[in-house]
Amino acid sequence: MYKNTDLGLLFVRIAVGALMLLHGIAKIGQTTFIEGMLADKGLPAIMAYGVYLTEIVAPLLILIGFRTRLAAIAYVFGILFIIFLVHANAIFSLNENGGWAIELLGLYLFGAVALFFTGGGKFAVSATSAWD
Repeated sequence: MYKNTDLGLLFVRIAVGALMLLHGIAKIGQTTFIEGMLADKGLPAIMAYGVYLTEIVAPLLILIGFRTRLAAIAYVFGILFIIFLVHANAIFSLNENGGWAIELLGLYLFGAVALFFTGGGKFAVSATSAWD
């Protein structure tokens, strides 16, 4: 059977980018709860605007395939920040169905890690760049 790795990478980019982008769009202008969480941890409230980088800018870049590797690493750091800030108590937990309690974040995280190592494929806007 013929393998089409580039088409597979396009689907990974669409899944990782579009699904997180929806989270980011929902947070536009709604960062006060994030600011509160950061303040509770002793972190500056201005860091709440990093949600736009992680959940809007990086997913858009991943979707179109512009500097996919750079966008993916920014995305990974953002997801790790979310995991350790909000879901740290669930890292080693299972949900009521026996799955990992933070499996959705895990899929986003490892999908972005895969894109960091592979790049965006030939269907990326900047496919010829070393950072794609």
